[in-house]
Amino acid sequence: MEILVSHEQGREPVTVFHIGGRINLGNAKELQDKAEEAIQSGTRRLLLDLKGVESITSVGLRAIHSIYKSLSENSQEGSQERLKSEQVDQPTRTSSLKLLNPSPYVLKVLETAGFDLFLGIHYNLEEAIASF
Repeated sequence: MEILVSHEQGREPVTVFHIGGRINLGNAKELQDKAEEAIQSGTRRLLLDLKGVESITSVGLRAIHSIYKSLSENSQEGSQERLKSEQVDQPTRTSSLKLLNPSPYVLKVLETAGFDLFLGIHYNLEEAIASF
């Protein structure tokens, strides 16, 4: 798996991870660690560009969910009240983590796992950046 990082400016600054290869047991921790490092450095909005991702396993899904939780806990929308309400109510889409350009196969995995219920999925970089 390769991760190239870029920074875009919309209404808010957005960090973009351009990911290539497979996200699986052998490298999902690398994605999670790189995201944690970015969050600790001040990233509050992260766009995962999945255009180059061939496949994703359950471990990769857990890494994305962990990134979602970390961003939520480090943003205003991560207040304790919101986190408690999300555990009871249906999840709402986050404004801190979004996905870009998943292949049909990866999209099917994301939808099957329910990730499309709480993560915005986009197919145009400019629109994705503007959505934050």
